[in-house]
Amino acid sequence: MTTPPVFSKEYAADYDVVYAKQDYTGECALVERTLQRYGKAKIKTILDLGCGTGTHSLLLANRGYEVTGVDRSESMITQARTKKPNDRSMPVTFQQGDAATLNLGRSFDAVLMMSAVLDYQLENQDVVAALQTVKRHLNPNGLFLFDVWNGPAVLKTRPQERIRIFESHGQKLIRLAVPKLDSTLHRCTIEYRHLLLQPDHQYRETVERHTVRYFFPMEVKQYLAETGFELVSMAPLPEGEGSVTDDHWHVSYVARNLEQR
Repeated sequence: MTTPPVFSKEYAADYDVVYAKQDYTGECALVERTLQRYGKAKIKTILDLGCGTGTHSLLLANRGYEVTGVDRSESMITQARTKKPNDRSMPVTFQQGDAATLNLGRSFDAVLMMSAVLDYQLENQDVVAALQTVKRHLNPNGLFLFDVWNGPAVLKTRPQERIRIFESHGQKLIRLAVPKLDSTLHRCTIEYRHLLLQPDHQYRETVERHTVRYFFPMEVKQYLAETGFELVSMAPLPEGEGSVTDDHWHVSYVARNLEQR
């Protein structure tokens, strides 16, 4: 058994098996509706910050957007590149980079941080640094779409130990998630234990520990204001509309870049 770093080669290889049934198409449709609803101009270019293995980026490129996918895990980016069709006309590129320090030297009409990417910014200064990265990559009045764990819901319905089994291409992946909540630091450390069983009876066991932060709505609003954003919308996921309550674990936010260049 090995204990690799977070977002290791093994985790990247397992990622698309674990999330094979996630409704990526529906999520991208919601992104597009949101961009059309709140964009002051037609959205053409998107930065997908924390793109993982690139599924959202690829689907959005198929919808006609020019997409740049960035992730801090080189293993995730490698996986994303293997999923890109050989058709060079598809307007999507992938590269490695960190949300706290990224500087691509260009700006976009919209920036996405989907699937709780912002939750990995644990310290207050990390959150500010990530938001500053978003801001320097946004055009004036550009949109920032992101989602986070909702603090009131996390404290009401605390994370529980879970075991799930996934099967794909003759492989079976058994995943045990063991969470440990720290309500003082607003964090949850989750130990993921993966047992991958191969058709030839070989197996691989890996362990990763992910520490994520949860946020409260007024806290998010304050962070956005401090870094030059206007909060435009807040809604529960997966609905993407309606009022947020303490029963909603995942909340999406839409913010607008107030800076005029």
